[in-house]
Amino acid sequence: MVAGVALTAGGLAFPRPAAAADKLTVLLDWFVNPDHAPLYVAREMGYFRDAGLEVEMVAPADPNDPPKLVAAGQADLAVSYQPQLQMQAAEGLPLTRIGTLIATPLNTVVVLADGPVKSIADLKGRKVGFSVGGLEEALLGAMLENAGLKLSDVTLVNVNFSLSPALLSGQVDAVVGAYRNFELNQMDIEGRAGRAFYPEEHGVPPYDELVVVANSAKVGDPRLPRFMDAVERGTMYLINHPEEAWKLFVKANPDLDDELNRRAWRDTLPRFAHSPGALDTRRYERFARFLKERELIGEVPKLEQYAVELR
Repeated sequence: MVAGVALTAGGLAFPRPAAAADKLTVLLDWFVNPDHAPLYVAREMGYFRDAGLEVEMVAPADPNDPPKLVAAGQADLAVSYQPQLQMQAAEGLPLTRIGTLIATPLNTVVVLADGPVKSIADLKGRKVGFSVGGLEEALLGAMLENAGLKLSDVTLVNVNFSLSPALLSGQVDAVVGAYRNFELNQMDIEGRAGRAFYPEEHGVPPYDELVVVANSAKVGDPRLPRFMDAVERGTMYLINHPEEAWKLFVKANPDLDDELNRRAWRDTLPRFAHSPGALDTRRYERFARFLKERELIGEVPKLEQYAVELR
């Protein structure tokens, strides 16, 4: 045999080219931030590549678009929110949850720590800023009722996503919709500490904040279980190695290497779903009943129509 040449029964054997990775597009819910850490760690660690996937994450121009684009078959997956998914499923959109990124609510009611509001009951007669009607009003309403008040006991002010500035400037006395891992840190960095009231401690059933949704007709896509397995590997790595994972995250997103995102990273770590593919059926059914009671949905759709565990 000539050195360096391998022979087979059929002649010369040459290395086979590696199989092309299957492409998958994930539309994010918002601009890139630490909430998306499992996705970026999975990509930077090569876990998607190991699963035979080439995954592209895309930040939307309009955060309302990603689920609609997936429902229309114009993207593979979207990062969305459990409450939003349940409301859209009730409207008939063909969307199905296949995984969870953030397994606790992030939404809060926030006031100034040194201000007059020490409890939810202290909101009576005060102004509360909000950005998105419907769900935020329902959450606030439930929290107020838990304290013996009604939604009509406060004045709602649309602050158009300018939550912290509206609170710091005195335009409002509280805001609903502030994320516990971001706005509280932003306020503290600016020298004005905030106090948060957590919906799940004041009459609102717990829910998953960030979920991954697919088109319901494509839940059988063989790429999806491989994607979720890689996300789980990414989650385990960042939980076990938070500092190393942070370095990977900012390597991929260098403009996020600042104090706010470092604090948000720290505060988000305990909130990632440790088993991203697992589905808590009772949690979904319970929150669907809450949405119906608050008249945000009509009939409650069957859970298997919009949330699954991939096999």
